[in-house]
Amino acid sequence: MFTGGGFMDIGFEQAGFDVVWTNELNPVFAKMFMSARAGMSIPGAKRKPPKPNGVSVADLKATQVLREAFKGKSPSMFGIIGGPPCPDFSRGGLNGGGNGINGKLTADFVQLLCRLQPDFFVIENVPGLLQTKKHRRFLNRQIAYLRKSGNFIVDFQILNALQLGAPQDRERLFIVGFRKRLVHRALGRKPKTSERGWFPWPVNPKYRDARQLPWPKTSPFGKTPQKPSGIPDELMVYTYLGPHNDPANIANGRDVFQAHSRKFRTRREGDVKNKSFKRLHRYRFSPTAWYGNQEVHLHPWLPRRLSVREALRLQTVPDDYVLPADTTLCAKFKLICNGVPCLMARAIAEQVRAFAENSMATKLPRPKQMRAKLTARRL
Repeated sequence: MFTGGGFMDIGFEQAGFDVVWTNELNPVFAKMFMSARAGMSIPGAKRKPPKPNGVSVADLKATQVLREAFKGKSPSMFGIIGGPPCPDFSRGGLNGGGNGINGKLTADFVQLLCRLQPDFFVIENVPGLLQTKKHRRFLNRQIAYLRKSGNFIVDFQILNALQLGAPQDRERLFIVGFRKRLVHRALGRKPKTSERGWFPWPVNPKYRDARQLPWPKTSPFGKTPQKPSGIPDELMVYTYLGPHNDPANIANGRDVFQAHSRKFRTRREGDVKNKSFKRLHRYRFSPTAWYGNQEVHLHPWLPRRLSVREALRLQTVPDDYVLPADTTLCAKFKLICNGVPCLMARAIAEQVRAFAENSMATKLPRPKQMRAKLTARRL
């Protein structure tokens, strides 16, 4: 659901999942998604993702989704993933909450999940959905509905892409749910419905304290700053934009807004304190890639904004994911900043897969009460 550019799909496919159905209401996003994925290869992927269903989640019928996804033959296990639009829950957004035009779609998504009854689900959204008191009340109602009407055990956690190995300080809220019987099998016990911490959230000890590393401050633009010692290369912008792997020579590498303001040559490298004209530092990670109205981060050592390919790299999207030339730059950057970093999605997906496989490998004895009910029905 809410496929967008399909970055979350890519992470799940990289972890071995098979994407059989997609949904995206925005036709421009759907077109870009299909074009980019048509030329992309993911090792082990069984198929190319299908063309997105264009019906709003508010109007989708469970029977329609199941029919289109599985052609009448349901698999032994399936799940649903998606990130509903977040402006109504974002600190810098509309703040409409669950009553906003976009916020309502989260509740519609939750209701559809309960009707579809997947074996597991993953919902992604901004941290404000949990951290803001007004929005947290809405979130608690949705989780209560999932637990009661969907028969799910639910866990949720705010994760940072930086702590998982991506070169971006991007926090996101993830809500994971499994059917009660699967959680019982995987854990070997019956957790309380309200229990938290039962899901094995991804943790990379190497980057746990990534923010506390000796990152450089700002440097004069046009100079070559010295790289501090003790900084992981994989968390630095330079690793993704550097001349050793020049993104300008790859598709979408020259898709960039024209530079006119003198600020492109005066803003210090690493100065990201203002709302606009944030210039990245080559030896630091990127702030959250949240772009709009041509407000794309500035290149560390060149007098321009980031290109489409550079922004995709900071979202850890593979280079064979190519957006079509006939789409506007505004639409491309909006699609990019809406996505979950592929590396982050893959980290979640690997934990979901391990938990699901564990639940399938463990067979619990059927409770006596359940055996009695089945016997009564047969009689």
